[in-house]
Amino acid sequence: MKKCLLTNSNALFNKIAENNTLYIPVDLEQGRVAYKKFQDGLKMSDALKTDRSAKDFFFPQTETLMAFKTQGKSIEVIDTRSENEDFVVFGVRACDVKSLEVLDKVFLAEPVDTYYKNRREHGVIVSMACSRPVETCFCQTFGIDASQPEGDIVCYKTDDAFYFDAKTEKGEKVIDQMGDLVQDCDDSVVNAEKAKIKEILNKLPLKDLKADAFGKDKTDEYFNSPEWKNLSESCLGCGTCTFVCPTCQCYDIKDFKTNNGVERFRCWDSCMYSDFTKMSAGQPRVTQMERFRQRFMHKLVYFPTNNDGMFSCVGCGRCVSKCPISMNIVKVMKTLGGKNNG
Repeated sequence: MKKCLLTNSNALFNKIAENNTLYIPVDLEQGRVAYKKFQDGLKMSDALKTDRSAKDFFFPQTETLMAFKTQGKSIEVIDTRSENEDFVVFGVRACDVKSLEVLDKVFLAEPVDTYYKNRREHGVIVSMACSRPVETCFCQTFGIDASQPEGDIVCYKTDDAFYFDAKTEKGEKVIDQMGDLVQDCDDSVVNAEKAKIKEILNKLPLKDLKADAFGKDKTDEYFNSPEWKNLSESCLGCGTCTFVCPTCQCYDIKDFKTNNGVERFRCWDSCMYSDFTKMSAGQPRVTQMERFRQRFMHKLVYFPTNNDGMFSCVGCGRCVSKCPISMNIVKVMKTLGGKNNG
């Protein structure tokens, strides 16, 4: 275990940034919080979560995949990738660290998505325990411990210091780069911090929310449930829930002609949109109810069926706080999972 006083945090970030591109959560206007590339003097936010998760660093909202140049009948394919720098994402919460395991199941399965794989290999996750979980948090539902996150380095922040515990070789390398800004210490303060966090977790309003009623091989049980109609009737189809979700992985690929040829890029898509997966033969899900059902069945049934029981939700609570009509996965679970669910 290593300790660094908060008074040395700017020097610490500068030290990390000497060898890696460093991103930290920063307060923006109108109460927004986002990861920004560290520059000397940039202050880290004290907010619990960023508006969007660390997913953006590994599966960005838009990215150019390749370019094509044509000359006569010949076509030149140009690999436009330039992501070859090591980078550190500091302050990732336990739920968002877990979300990367969900994405790994998708993008690192055969055939491997080499764009995602490249970023995962270069990225270092410095997770941070949630010292102040809030009422929209329900990561415990999915077996995630906010007091003991995973990551390359696990960090605990107290009133006066950061405490670091390296878990991987990549994490040990970054801690070595911190030099004399960190000193050895025992884990007594960290254990006390864990106990405080667990006490808060046990008082949260969603602490009793269970996912036991859902999981693999439950498609027949829930697909034709009459509750879907009432649950979905207010849905605007805006896609907000999918864009703040750390585990959503849907995307579209388009080719655009430029002055220099053709570029192919990938961008996030949403199963809540009316044109999602639309084909020349028509739309496979013609109603908002069907699209709404698809999203939550995927999180709670389809994904665990295909991935050894792993749910495609990590209880981060972003959809709970961001949905404009207050419809979210918690309400779906309570409605379909029975009255005794949370």
